[in-house]
Amino acid sequence: MSEPTIFEQIVAGDIPARIVHETDTVAAFLDANPLAAGHTLVVPKEPYERLDEMPADVAADVWAAVQELTPKIEAAVDADATTIGVNNGEAAGQEVPHVHVHIVPRFEGDGGGPIHAVAGQRPSLSEDELDDIAAAIGSSE
Repeated sequence: MSEPTIFEQIVAGDIPARIVHETDTVAAFLDANPLAAGHTLVVPKEPYERLDEMPADVAADVWAAVQELTPKIEAAVDADATTIGVNNGEAAGQEVPHVHVHIVPRFEGDGGGPIHAVAGQRPSLSEDELDDIAAAIGSSE
């Protein structure tokens, strides 16, 4: 059995955290290494590593918490907006193998970029390649 993730330890109360929201299935707490004041992480209490591993009802609970908390976080720190993101897998920058949603307050002139800034060079895709990708995504439903 693998060691519990830091998020499992927070949920269990073994590591202190500033919990701002908790239900039977979800916990939310301030990020210990925030990108901005109010940076909050929303996690399922069970340790699903990737989004596709979470049952639909748990995913719904996580996103409901994100939706509920976002305006509260913005109000608490007088943010102009928020960036909400998930690093889904190690290649995407996921450092803790436990699904977590970042709610990052944003402020006019904060120097942060749009979500499109997270990737390196953008691909140059032909219309046929775009059609093939769209078809592959649609066929997997």
